[in-house]
Amino acid sequence: MLTEGERQQGADALLQAERTRQAIPQLSKTYPGIEIEDAYRIQGLWAQARIANGARMVGHKIGLTSRAMQMASKMTEPDYGCILDDALYNDGARIKASDFIKPRLEVELAFVMGQDLEGPGARIYDVMRATEMVLPALEIIDYRTEVPRAITDTIADNAAFGAIVVGGRPIRPMDVDIRWIGATLSKNGLIEESGVSAAIMGHPAAGIAWLVNKLHAVGTGLRKGEIVLAGSFTRPVDIAAGDVVQADYGPLGAIGVSFS
Repeated sequence: MLTEGERQQGADALLQAERTRQAIPQLSKTYPGIEIEDAYRIQGLWAQARIANGARMVGHKIGLTSRAMQMASKMTEPDYGCILDDALYNDGARIKASDFIKPRLEVELAFVMGQDLEGPGARIYDVMRATEMVLPALEIIDYRTEVPRAITDTIADNAAFGAIVVGGRPIRPMDVDIRWIGATLSKNGLIEESGVSAAIMGHPAAGIAWLVNKLHAVGTGLRKGEIVLAGSFTRPVDIAAGDVVQADYGPLGAIGVSFS
């Protein structure tokens, strides 16, 4: 367990990495005693600093929703981070690749909350009832620490969140069976990845129910109007300046972005 001073030092180091676009040594190496609780506290201190500097919190992201990724990270459950308004892009955006250190892109669904939702004991049907709409989304993931990373490094680093892109056709959560939303991800005209949303813990709302219960443990929950990234159902694809990316969700439309 770290001291509060060490946690603040960790948050400051991540802020510096974000400003300079230079990865820092893993916090798990700098602070060998770091634990999961420390990592989430560092994430919170990082977010507080960004908000104090003018950013606004607009939602949350969930990571490690697939069993394969949990095993690779030696975790038995997902992790989570926050979404700030200066990292929110719309379909058709032209994004600077240089705003990130080593960006990769994942195909996801975003839930927009129609009412507040708090734990404990939240379940899939509670999430579906509280959700106003579900829409296609892309997550740009990025790491501010060097490799190899422990799970504490990823959590402290805002669960590797870089940015979110939203677009396509919004749907009400009961309009379709959201377990079976498929998508292909193309880069520069070639399909790189494809997947189906059931890969997200069996049901995309399952991760959000998990998040609600985790947030209850720290005295909060989801709020009306917040956006929640439910987790990826494809492997991440590397992106660089000059790339043009399109995610095709079939009946739910498509999202296209380019990187300069």
